[in-house]
Amino acid sequence: MGSSGNKNGLIGAGDGGVTALEADYVEIDPTGRIIRYSEVLGKGAFKKVYKAFDQFEGIEVAWNKVRINDDVLQSPDDYKTLYSEVHLLKSLKHKNIIKLHDSWIDIQNKTLNMITELFTSGNLRQYRKKHKSVDLKAIKNWARQILNGLDYLHSQNPPVIHRHLKCDNIFVNGNHGEIKIGDLGLATVLQQPTANNFIGTPEFMAPELYEEEYNELADIYSFGMCMLEMVTFEYPYSECQNPAQIYKKVTNGIKPASLDKVSDPKIKQFIEKCLVPANQRLSAKELLEDPFLKPKNLKKPTRDPLAMPVVELCWKHQENEFRLKGTRNNNNSVSLTMRIADPIGLVRNIHFLFYLKTDTALSVALEMVEQLDLAKNDVPFIAEFINNSVTRILPSWQQSKMYIPTKHNTRTNVPDLKRCATLAGFGDLNRFSKVKGLARKGSFLSLCETDDDDDKVKIRIELEAVERGYKHWCKEVKMVKKTKNGVEVTLKRCITLI
Repeated sequence: MGSSGNKNGLIGAGDGGVTALEADYVEIDPTGRIIRYSEVLGKGAFKKVYKAFDQFEGIEVAWNKVRINDDVLQSPDDYKTLYSEVHLLKSLKHKNIIKLHDSWIDIQNKTLNMITELFTSGNLRQYRKKHKSVDLKAIKNWARQILNGLDYLHSQNPPVIHRHLKCDNIFVNGNHGEIKIGDLGLATVLQQPTANNFIGTPEFMAPELYEEEYNELADIYSFGMCMLEMVTFEYPYSECQNPAQIYKKVTNGIKPASLDKVSDPKIKQFIEKCLVPANQRLSAKELLEDPFLKPKNLKKPTRDPLAMPVVELCWKHQENEFRLKGTRNNNNSVSLTMRIADPIGLVRNIHFLFYLKTDTALSVALEMVEQLDLAKNDVPFIAEFINNSVTRILPSWQQSKMYIPTKHNTRTNVPDLKRCATLAGFGDLNRFSKVKGLARKGSFLSLCETDDDDDKVKIRIELEAVERGYKHWCKEVKMVKKTKNGVEVTLKRCITLI
């Protein structure tokens, strides 16, 4: 409950030791932190807003006093609803929504008191009338900020409907062009698909509000009216003499006369999108994507040819942690660094180049296993690990380099397949499909142990891996010098992998 001000102006702040000498304050909040001045910043049918000061933070704030009728105070259910809505307002945190610092109910004076941010430039209606020469770019910027705030409210679960949106309730920080939606005291949490009570300003109220069947899209209609006022400087339906005339026009789908004064067809079309029937109305998120609000002349980011993509992958296999960092050097090669850490803390690193035109993931994996003295059954895993890294750096590479069927290799005899399987660490074809390392959940090869048709797919993939190993072995034999010594060296190297 608020207390009357000390006319001598001395205010104690308790243990904090903060004092202030204010000659014209008239009220202090229950905590002794906020003092209210008599200066009125704005008022409405149910509310007055005063200038106030936060002594702890040393900033000016707004003190909102909302009148509460006796029925609410005497009804436990209504009182609980009011408390819930205030709690909701405190939880809202968005750059385009006025922040609620504190609140309390003054039962004696029958008011809900809310301490909010203070915007010294006033509301959007006042600001627009003061600054009439504003470029369309600024209006679009304001519109985007309002829609961002509405999108945040409407994306809550359940959605929050403002129901009282108008330029008077949208506030401006003129120094930064910052826009924030305020006066959420009349907002409600939408517990059902539609709400069924209404309150607001007739000029900005959607037709469905009068029918007491509405949802968050009612705020989009009000936003359209705000846009109309920003462009024309006129209150919507200012041609009407009373609320009854406004009601008749709105319910009959007659648009405000000021809409005809909008000369720019693009602006008019955008406003009209907001004023269509609710079942045709776009959401705040959809309106933000409208071409009218998209910033123009935005240059597409140019890719720096010297900036090469970098990929780093991490995976666990056979209790070892494998970390592979890949960097594209140029159109010909990728630089790869493999880090292997075993369970006892031993770490090994190897750096190597992957030549895109000549290397295969399997051939490099075979070399790594040989150089690092790894288990031969690590080959398929490392090969897929390398392939995954290279294809992320250069998507066009894909797995086409792993195996390219030709008229020379479409058929392979069984002995060759067996030898290639041995080189790859599978031992023989009878246990080839039982390698557990390939069936681990989340492995790159994604070979799941299943029955029936799935087994066929698994075996086909495994056989293709064998075929790739066989091709690599044949390729090495052909590349060496056509001498007995050269062939023996190559065969010796292959045998050592068994």
